[in-house]
Amino acid sequence: MRLTAFTDISLRIVMRLAVARDEELLTTRTVAQTLAVPYSHAAKAVARLVELGLVETRRGRGGGLWLTGAGRNASIGGIVRALESGGDLAGCEDDPPCPLRAACRLRTALAEAREAFFASLDPITVESLVASPTGPVLVLLGREEGDLRP
Repeated sequence: MRLTAFTDISLRIVMRLAVARDEELLTTRTVAQTLAVPYSHAAKAVARLVELGLVETRRGRGGGLWLTGAGRNASIGGIVRALESGGDLAGCEDDPPCPLRAACRLRTALAEAREAFFASLDPITVESLVASPTGPVLVLLGREEGDLRP
């Protein structure tokens, strides 16, 4: 199983926001540049993270992005569940639909495997993901050369 690019970008955004200093102004554009993702993709991810209550935004001068308390303590399994589509892992309902779908046990087995994958991520929080060594690397991303202050 592979996460969608949307989920991957969203997780990277919450991780970067988790290590932001209080005085650090992060915009969608700066986060996109720091994480080397297209701005349009980052903007869509930020909008969804706001809907989920994980990120807050403020527009205009002095505005930016920040991780909410709920976002900081959020389960990675819960975030991935919310961001990944609930569709089948196999193409049971594709066009044309699989002729075995009425009697197939694979669909159920794959759904159980997906849930086991999510369950393995449930105990992991955003906060725990940014512990060392990841957090310090995230802090340094996007800094100008020579400005390596923590």
